[in-house]
Amino acid sequence: MKILIVGGGMGGTILANNLARRLAAELKSGKARITMLSASDRHMYQPGLLYLAFGRTTPDELYRDQASLLEPSIKFIVDPVEQFTLDKNQVKTKSGKTHDYDVLVIATGSRPVPETIPGLAENSETFYTEEAALRMFKRLQGFEGGRVVIAVGVPHKCPMAPLEITFMLHDYFKDRGLLDKVQLHYTYPIGRVHSLENVAKWAAPEFDRLGITYETLFNIKEVDGKAKVVHSEEGTQAPYDLLISIPAHRGMEVIEKNGLGQGGWIPTNRQKLNMEGRSNVFALGDTTNIPISKAGSTAHFEAEALGENIAAMVKLGAPVRDYDGKVFCFIEAGKDRATYAMFDYQNPPQPKEPTRAVHWFKMAYNKLYWVSARGLL
Repeated sequence: MKILIVGGGMGGTILANNLARRLAAELKSGKARITMLSASDRHMYQPGLLYLAFGRTTPDELYRDQASLLEPSIKFIVDPVEQFTLDKNQVKTKSGKTHDYDVLVIATGSRPVPETIPGLAENSETFYTEEAALRMFKRLQGFEGGRVVIAVGVPHKCPMAPLEITFMLHDYFKDRGLLDKVQLHYTYPIGRVHSLENVAKWAAPEFDRLGITYETLFNIKEVDGKAKVVHSEEGTQAPYDLLISIPAHRGMEVIEKNGLGQGGWIPTNRQKLNMEGRSNVFALGDTTNIPISKAGSTAHFEAEALGENIAAMVKLGAPVRDYDGKVFCFIEAGKDRATYAMFDYQNPPQPKEPTRAVHWFKMAYNKLYWVSARGLL
């Protein structure tokens, strides 16, 4: 069985390693083959970009060679896919090569699209790329006070990022002795400060306690850079001296161009993780349209379920388990306190009081990420 994984991020990497171990005998005998096609030879620890924006890590700490994270039995090729021909069980890459498969897993991720909002890309700081995070770091260093607006679009990668950046900005300005000169103002598109109700119930009182103001039902319409004002679809305005944005995200362009899913989101069965209407094509991580958090842990837990199922398809002829919607997200509540949200399809999150211990657990996980990517944690 030829297993083809498109995408070398968290989900694709964990899945490939999981399968390589489960199918060790089949790979050795030639009964199975695992190939990964990636757009890059480097793997980035994306959650680290948040810390880069505050100067708490450096760019080189965010990367590893992708090949070093994969089991030796996996064939790794840097050659991004440009065309999916699902009816023929084939993909075509940038180099012009065609790869056929028996099982295809698409784990291409997502991308921020600030350019879809007039003025947003040109007038706001963000941290979803290395370049943007470094720019934000320099901007924060030179900021001496004023109104800081955190404007959030949906959907976006890392569901806790808007809260985390807000709490971390509070502590950053506090440490610089500027808190009395700064007003933090947070906007969110729906009628509460977070899409997860229990997270919102925890976060709003935290904002109140810290003097962070917020406006809900604020969907970004456009940014007037000259007047320094964010306009909402609802007709309200948020004036700013510094604008931090969490841009809305879409799936990758290759998914949109191939017509595999509206907005780049692949229609995916939420239990089996197969692309709707396809029994041998699966989607993993950010690229699915499943209405749960687009987070590394989502990809991690999906990859474990899918690894067990694809291995069972090789060994038994059929999948054996469902993905239950499990997600685990840390929530930084400042520079040295954190809590977490753990939930699945049946059980909502119940965030606890932030502690220093959970913060240090997250810091430890930042280092253990590479072990996790190997599928060993």
